[in-house]
Amino acid sequence: MNKEAIFTLTLEQELRDEFVAAAEASDQSPAEILQDMIEDFILQQKTAPDYLAFMQEKAAIARSELASGKGIPGEEVEQRFAAMRTAAAAKIR
Repeated sequence: MNKEAIFTLTLEQELRDEFVAAAEASDQSPAEILQDMIEDFILQQKTAPDYLAFMQEKAAIARSELASGKGIPGEEVEQRFAAMRTAAAAKIR
């Protein structure tokens, strides 16, 4: 970004002092940390709807498969993984 803007933020003095100290301890300026946090937040906001749609589609597919009888009952899954855990524990001993 070529242009800079001033962003004024009001904080409690103790919070500000702790933030500045933590920033200094991490060898970063408070401005660098805040800019990174703002960029991360913007990215999260941009990707959240896509991720939510992806997860909703996966859930819909899973529900459809379960309704058509393609799923494995939870009890069976638990039995299979219990056997796998037992076998893995036996190999460690």
